[in-house]
Amino acid sequence: MSSANDIGLFATAPPQAPLAERLRPQHLQDIIGQSHLLSDGKPLRNAFESGKLHSMILWGPPGTGKTTLARIMSTEFDSEFIALSAVMSGVKDIRSAIDQAELVLQQKGRHTILFVDEVHRFNKSQQDAFLPYIEQGLITFIGATTENPSFELNHALLSRAQVYILHALSEAELAQLIERAVKLALSHVQFSAEARQLLIEFADGDARRLLNLLEQIDNSIETKESVAISKDYVTNALSRNTRQFDKGGDTFYEQISALHKSVRGSSPDAALYWFCRMLDGGADPLYIARRLVRMASEDIGLADPRALRLTLDACETYERLGSPEGELALAQAVLYLACAPKSNAAYSAYHKARAFIAQDQSRPVPLHLRNAPTSLMKQKGYGDAYHYAHDYPDAYVAGENYFPEDMPEMTFYQPTNYGLEQKIQEKLTYLRSLDQQARRKI
Repeated sequence: MSSANDIGLFATAPPQAPLAERLRPQHLQDIIGQSHLLSDGKPLRNAFESGKLHSMILWGPPGTGKTTLARIMSTEFDSEFIALSAVMSGVKDIRSAIDQAELVLQQKGRHTILFVDEVHRFNKSQQDAFLPYIEQGLITFIGATTENPSFELNHALLSRAQVYILHALSEAELAQLIERAVKLALSHVQFSAEARQLLIEFADGDARRLLNLLEQIDNSIETKESVAISKDYVTNALSRNTRQFDKGGDTFYEQISALHKSVRGSSPDAALYWFCRMLDGGADPLYIARRLVRMASEDIGLADPRALRLTLDACETYERLGSPEGELALAQAVLYLACAPKSNAAYSAYHKARAFIAQDQSRPVPLHLRNAPTSLMKQKGYGDAYHYAHDYPDAYVAGENYFPEDMPEMTFYQPTNYGLEQKIQEKLTYLRSLDQQARRKI
């Protein structure tokens, strides 16, 4: 007869929690990173020490401790903890959580922290559902998001919650996390310095990812006796995960912004770096291509008109060849744009003209600029006194007005002294001098 302690034929041992969960910090002093919020005198440390909990939004990339912080707050403030995932929950779940918070308050006299992960996934009505209960003080609301709250969350919710920004962990902080994992759970594993560095690079600032990688290494070891882990072992045991990149999120827009500003700043090496970072992260090359076309018009313009054509050619090359061959053409465009002379004169002129027209009246086209395809139009004076530019020296009618008759003369386009625009500026200066001479004769 088997004893009660024996495991039967079909029985299984209870599953062990993942390493990241087993090592989740239980106290404030155990948290690695976020010293800008948790060090002495910093905002969240002050909240803990004062005993005054408030609603907040924790904004940061994955694996920075948003959920951990919320759980520790519930412990430190002796509060009930209710967690919702905006990915899986709806208004019904919100209502159920509020009912539970009211019951806990009535029966136990305990306050509730309502934690909502991925809060940006809730729509406006779902976000609004929290507002009356935050105002009543029934719940302390803590939302976690990887997206910019100012874009993704309602103003009403933001006005009732303090936003705290969490940062990706530094290499030193990730190294500290490895030490803790080895000490508490992986004492049979000795990582070489090169192996540790490679794991830190793999983690890319994400504590949860690092712990998952360590667990993968541990699971790949056939024996639980003391074992040395080399860089080559790590390389062979792990398939490289995609670097930190969210095709629709903040990291995406931060990197495309860095690429654009590197091109604008004439830094070909930095521009190429960000271009390759985005490709490595899984960005759609055609999206990058469209942004390169924008850069050619916005930041180079007429200083080098070839930039736009070369960039369009690179886009067409990519569309024809695909990856990876077509990416080389895009890289060539990135380098050309970064090295080209810069001018935003065309971009500025366009926006000045649009802004003027938006606030100006609808002025009629002067008669001399109108076509006269019919005899009636000719009788009405359409096309009268129009001067054909090619009949004049320099193909230019000095003193001619092409604006509406009652409109003041405007200068929207002001070419720079860079690249081809220097020549354009010289020509426009010459033509304007002809205008002045003609007007003095009138």
